[in-house]
Amino acid sequence: MRHEARGEPIWVAGCMSGTSLDGVDVALVHTDGVEIIAFGDSHFRAYAPAEQALLRAALGTWDAPAQTVELIETAHAEALSCLTEPFDLIGFHGQTFNHDPDNGRTYQAGDGAVLAEVMGVPVVWDFRSADVEMGGQGAPLAPFYHHALARHIRATSPVVFLNMGGVGNLTWVDPAVADPAAQGALVAFDTGPANAPVNDLMQARRGKPYDAGGALAAQGTPDMAIVAQGLEHSYFLKMPPKSLDRNDFNDVLTAVDDLSDADAAATLTAFAAACVARAMEHCPAPPTAVYVCGGGRHNATLMAMLAAGIDCTVEAVEAVGLDGDMLEAQAFAYLAARAKRGLPTSAPSTTGVAAAIGGGRVSKPSG
Repeated sequence: MRHEARGEPIWVAGCMSGTSLDGVDVALVHTDGVEIIAFGDSHFRAYAPAEQALLRAALGTWDAPAQTVELIETAHAEALSCLTEPFDLIGFHGQTFNHDPDNGRTYQAGDGAVLAEVMGVPVVWDFRSADVEMGGQGAPLAPFYHHALARHIRATSPVVFLNMGGVGNLTWVDPAVADPAAQGALVAFDTGPANAPVNDLMQARRGKPYDAGGALAAQGTPDMAIVAQGLEHSYFLKMPPKSLDRNDFNDVLTAVDDLSDADAAATLTAFAAACVARAMEHCPAPPTAVYVCGGGRHNATLMAMLAAGIDCTVEAVEAVGLDGDMLEAQAFAYLAARAKRGLPTSAPSTTGVAAAIGGGRVSKPSG
């Protein structure tokens, strides 16, 4: 893409459908791809149980059925159509069904060209492939946005943004470094499983998509031997940057088979928190605060476990005026604006890519 030396701020609609498979988030951000000017409208389009089942059946595949891909595209178009304010560009992440960066592969289903035709607006999509092709992990991609957020909230010392979605990921930010691609600005990596194992447990045992508020986990007692065994996984020996697929820790889910529902939920929740505590050891300097986003911040049991294992303030991002439900969707709006300007969206310190690189390809509506 052509590099634009200066970019006027535009309204961008970002889309995210995460590994928790709960639905599609869309959110508007006014940005030039460097600074965040303002936040706009947002919307959540939930997946119905039958739709979730269709998506779940495609997890781990490299070629989702046409019916499943059409569902993803349709759901995103429906969500975007609910935004009440106009926008100039769309950042479309698609739905991750498989992620194997060590073998140079990642798969996000959904065609941005189709979405551009339906919406009549240019779409930036396929954000991860270029990074993976250059030897990066292709994840996490939100860190450049986290850097912008840290500066937006006027943080003056290092902070951590912790996303507790299906998989957990952590971004350590030094807001004193102006360029997110510069050495020392960011360290980012996946911490381990977060909500996905508990969600899978709840679906299998209770027919519910998640443990609302951590209520079931609060009734149980964690099996710390299973937690300790899970922490022996080779992933925790790797230095960041590093990333995971949603199903990389299925053995931990199997390990709680003989526990009661409450004890199993408590154990998987404790493991998610223990993964984060272990991950904090990789921060270059102690952060002054950890700001939690993603669905996990609504889980009071998980939040209490996180606070107990981390030696600084741990609070939801709402404490600093941000929207934790829409933060990832906003991230892909911001990344789309950067891609439009030809600016990097990942760097060696965030994905392990060989050099700072801009991800995403642009599809424009015909005519």
